[in-house]
Amino acid sequence: MSPVAFGLAMLGLLLVLLAARMPIGVAMMAVGMAGYVALSGWGPLLAYLKTAAYWRFGTYDLSVIPLFLLMGQFATRAGMSRALFDAASAWLGRRPGGLAMAAVGACAGFGAICGSSLATAATMGQVALPELRRHRYAPALATGALAAGGTLGILIPPSVVLVIYAILTEGNIVTMFEAALIPGIVAALGYMAAVSLYVRLHPGAGPPADAALRRRRWRTLAEVWPVGTIFLLVIGGIYAGLFTPTEGAAVGAAATALLALARGRLDRRGLAACLLGAASATAMIYLILLGAEVLNAFLALTRLPAEAARLIGGSGLPPHLVLAAMLLLYLALGCVMDSLSMILLTVPIFWPVVAALDFGLPVEDLKIWFGILALVVVEVGLITPPVGMNVFVIHGMAPDVRLGEIYRGVVPFLLSDALRVLLLVAFPALTLWLPHALAR
Repeated sequence: MSPVAFGLAMLGLLLVLLAARMPIGVAMMAVGMAGYVALSGWGPLLAYLKTAAYWRFGTYDLSVIPLFLLMGQFATRAGMSRALFDAASAWLGRRPGGLAMAAVGACAGFGAICGSSLATAATMGQVALPELRRHRYAPALATGALAAGGTLGILIPPSVVLVIYAILTEGNIVTMFEAALIPGIVAALGYMAAVSLYVRLHPGAGPPADAALRRRRWRTLAEVWPVGTIFLLVIGGIYAGLFTPTEGAAVGAAATALLALARGRLDRRGLAACLLGAASATAMIYLILLGAEVLNAFLALTRLPAEAARLIGGSGLPPHLVLAAMLLLYLALGCVMDSLSMILLTVPIFWPVVAALDFGLPVEDLKIWFGILALVVVEVGLITPPVGMNVFVIHGMAPDVRLGEIYRGVVPFLLSDALRVLLLVAFPALTLWLPHALAR
């Protein structure tokens, strides 16, 4: 068996292990080590392993991950999720479907200080779901809006997955954050439009909120202004070049901690819980990173990525057809793994292929454009049947709502996502305009 065929066979074995629910980091490490030994023996593998962990985890850019995760922990402790939803519902609640739009807007706001889709869905679900039920929203709309809104955490900067993508492709983290902002805003507006269309077709699914809620508009802004200030401080500082991403994450973590302390929600036990939560999530991410590093070392020995790039580049297939096949594969992979795992597994294989194709863009622009496209489709995979990680998170909070009903509720948002992907493919300027503008 040729090394390339062996590499494909081992990737098939990896998918089998994932389908059997083996943890993704362990599965990638096991397949990578087994393949490495089969091709090179134990001696070279041990020589590689003794420095691999230090080389990967010693990367300065990775220090941004635990800091952004800690920022999200402090933000949750400070009650920012409640303040965001209250403000959004006070301003949007008077409309039919307004509370569902408010949930989407609050998810976008919380994603800007959290960076994780699953955490955004879980946190905002706890806050918004009781209110949506109290106002007698249709279960499908209430749960579908929260499951879809939660996906905004992965795209709107700061995003942990964007950091990982930039490191894997040797890209610029700040540039990726800049490129994600407009697609993230388009996503939030598209989801709100989907809610509006849903309630037009099903008028009783999202009744307007009562007048008392509308009278609290200005008061809620007093509660939410710290969120906007922290976002502008962190992301604005990064965009303006005042901070590196790591420094911005440290400033954000400190600011959210001070806010939680000022609101009397951060005692010694709360601080320990935040530190433990961030450490646990960081350890999980780093284990997946190490597994991906070992797997990618094995794939480099097989020359599978290079051969795939050579074959597809010389096949004469239209570049956009190859891109469409990759994006469809992301949707399929969303059935068996989370967003970070998909990026770590596929980017080392897909990026050389994309770089070998002619999309009419410079390599650096192509890297940015493809990264945002991949992230958007990975985000869609979080709510795509038959699995969808965010759907299961929301179902865990609303066990009385059948999974089928939640999936029916996410259909309008999937249609919005399909339109957004088409726009991003057809008009790369939606992704590239802001990085180019800020580079001047």
